[in-house]
Amino acid sequence: MVTLIDTRLRTGGQLAAFAKMPDLAYFARELAGIEYRSEPLLAPTAELLDAYRGKALSWEAYAAAYRALLADRAVEREIGADVLERACLLCSEASPARCHRRIAAEYLAAALPEAAIEIAHL
Repeated sequence: MVTLIDTRLRTGGQLAAFAKMPDLAYFARELAGIEYRSEPLLAPTAELLDAYRGKALSWEAYAAAYRALLADRAVEREIGADVLERACLLCSEASPARCHRRIAAEYLAAALPEAAIEIAHL
């Protein structure tokens, strides 16, 4: 089964619209047969995200801090290769260029070489 892994910090905020959790979990399951998993370990901290969005941090500084956060959390110990098999990471950014899900995918691919993670941006 395909799993949608939600990496958003705020899964139920006003900007999430129809993608609010638990609505998204229901739609994914009922309309597409996709399992939904909210994964807070892959979400940035509120302080980090707010600093970037408030322009207190450049993209480069935000990306470096987010990578360090993933390493500090050792997310690869909790989110193993079995979880990532047939999985798709979700966040609210339209493009992977400045998106934490891209950084998370790259981090997990490097940390879990046995998973043979293939990254494709949809």
